[in-house]
Amino acid sequence: MEFRKKLIAGNWKMNGVGDALEEVAKLSAAHPDPTCEILICPPATLLALMSALPVGRTIATGGQDCHREQAGAHTGDISAEMLADAGARFVILGHSERRANHGETDDDVHAKARTAIAAGLKVVICVGETLAEREAGNTLEIIAGQLAGSVPDLVTGANLVVAYEPVWAIGTGKVASLEQIGEVHNFIRLNLEKHLGAGVGRSTRILYGGSVKAGNAADIFGVSNVDGALVGGASLKAADFSPIITALEAAN
Repeated sequence: MEFRKKLIAGNWKMNGVGDALEEVAKLSAAHPDPTCEILICPPATLLALMSALPVGRTIATGGQDCHREQAGAHTGDISAEMLADAGARFVILGHSERRANHGETDDDVHAKARTAIAAGLKVVICVGETLAEREAGNTLEIIAGQLAGSVPDLVTGANLVVAYEPVWAIGTGKVASLEQIGEVHNFIRLNLEKHLGAGVGRSTRILYGGSVKAGNAADIFGVSNVDGALVGGASLKAADFSPIITALEAAN
């Protein structure tokens, strides 16, 4: 099996102003020499400030989205190059909230991923089914389609991360069962190996996202092919995020 360093990613979404940077300092102090990779994706207004903090050895930063074009007349949008210039090393793409609230398609995510990789960023591509799709028994079909449409063939295991986030479990307090998580993560691994080659498929990290908290993290991290988590609300405070990181380190 290819070595895959565990990754814990915090998606702050539309939360946080300047004083929130104190939480990053607290987190770094609590994990001065982490055995997993820690990533925080703050709102764009904090990205450069967070990236400039003296915690770069322990905490990486990322953007929450980027435009599919490198530059141009796109008022209010942010390019991948701008994210990289602000200090980002990663960017989240295709999050279900972007797909649902902004009408983003697999083609949009695919184009953004190509642009982000060209700018030197690592991409965290999100996939996941709605409750209706889950109840109809179409989960794996939906995941396969999203992977095929969203992941460009130029990716490597070094610049691609896939995050499985069942839409019905994001911010709802509901968590997929360990069996459901394992089924989808194992399916994603096999899908990546089949379509991108064994090297890329085995070295790509697959994260779980969906109401991950300190109380359920250890069980989730014990599931096959779960290489970490994409965490929303529980990543906003160091006191909440730190135990999740500790659980992932214990799973190494």
